[in-house]
Amino acid sequence: MADEKLPTGRLQRLSRIGRAAAQVAVKQAGTKTANLVRSSERSEKALERRHIETAEQIVQVLGGMKGAAMKVGQMLSFMDLGLVPQEYRDEFQRKLAELRDAAPAVSFEQMERVIAEELGEPVERAFAEFEPEPIAAASIGQVYRARLHDGRRVAVKVQYPGVADAVRADMQNLGMLLRLAKRITPQMDVKAVGEEIRERIVEELDYEQEASNHRTLARIYRGHPFIHVPDVVTAMSRERIIVSEYVEGEGFDVMRADSQEERDRIGEIVYRFYFGSMYRHRRFSGDPHPGNMLRMADGKIAFLDFGLFKEIDQHTVDLELASARAVTEGDAAELHRLWAEGGFLPDPARLDPEDLLAYVRDATWWYTVDAEAQLDPDVVAQIAIEVGDPRGRHFRRMRHQNVRPEHLLGRRLEMLTLGVLGELRARTNWHRIAREWVYGDEPVTELGRLEAEFFASRGLRGARA
Repeated sequence: MADEKLPTGRLQRLSRIGRAAAQVAVKQAGTKTANLVRSSERSEKALERRHIETAEQIVQVLGGMKGAAMKVGQMLSFMDLGLVPQEYRDEFQRKLAELRDAAPAVSFEQMERVIAEELGEPVERAFAEFEPEPIAAASIGQVYRARLHDGRRVAVKVQYPGVADAVRADMQNLGMLLRLAKRITPQMDVKAVGEEIRERIVEELDYEQEASNHRTLARIYRGHPFIHVPDVVTAMSRERIIVSEYVEGEGFDVMRADSQEERDRIGEIVYRFYFGSMYRHRRFSGDPHPGNMLRMADGKIAFLDFGLFKEIDQHTVDLELASARAVTEGDAAELHRLWAEGGFLPDPARLDPEDLLAYVRDATWWYTVDAEAQLDPDVVAQIAIEVGDPRGRHFRRMRHQNVRPEHLLGRRLEMLTLGVLGELRARTNWHRIAREWVYGDEPVTELGRLEAEFFASRGLRGARA
């Protein structure tokens, strides 16, 4: 596996995707035909099995490609929430985790050449120490541990050789990839999703751009009382290499096995980092998953990996916060107006305002209702079903909405953050925290007060503009 050649030609890669799509189409057509003579219960079970088989094929095809196809799989991986019934969920999530966390390894000899080409000198000269075994694998690169000549321990993220050509091929085949995914989520707006994915992936391929994104958040959170973003070593970062401060810490499996009190604390930190970055600073990482966070010895949570990054304008933030206020206040007419004017409802007359409010409330109740909410995987799954699964009660009506590309990554952030909080089984009044950016309220938690003091001391915006 280590020296497996990366398929980079468009036709070669398209043939793999096309075969999988054809197999899925034939199986699903057969299932629908057979369902005409099956009972409703048997039909539902058969379609569930087809969902599982489709997911397996998506993982198989995308997981072996490493380029943009791999990243598309990661960007769509939030679909595992609620997509399949409880008895299949662990297996399904395990398969999608293969996309997120276990990209096939490339030999160190190949990666060493990339480092030398980018830095203009051999690895042994550029670094005082360099461990050849990767400590993590990403969708388009691997991460190594090293030490600089000044003694600093660093993480070195190196891009797979040839991945740029593979990504360019995948961009041409993106429509086929998304049609394959659409067989699981038929409500997906392929055009909008495609445009956003293309822009984000092209940016992610440029590690210099990622380093810039990383530096932005490191600067915002430097000195923060409970959030840590490692510093970038700018002088050693290039188009295919990012060198950053190495962070020692406990992983997610350790954190989610801790006490309820500690899990609640971590959950609030995760929520504040991802939602707060989006709504307070308009810049955020679009990849909130467990592999991108560590608990440091001092209790701070370190957040890693800023390749999938988004900066949104104030109008986009204002629309989302106004929508949250409308849902909180039960103002169906105002929510309908906002969504119609924002382009989410191509034919506003087709959707009753009360139906829209019920749909959005089912998706956001955990932070728009003023009450303590205990989150867990079952709660997360139910929310995901109501948001977009064909089994949800809103699906038939809401499939006529239009996903606006500028909001797409924000919705992914929301669902994946919820998924992390569910895995933590975190509990608090999420609404009272959200009011800090939705209404500009003063914080009511100890972490909120610490954060407000930090923002005030730095002259940064700590509440809704």
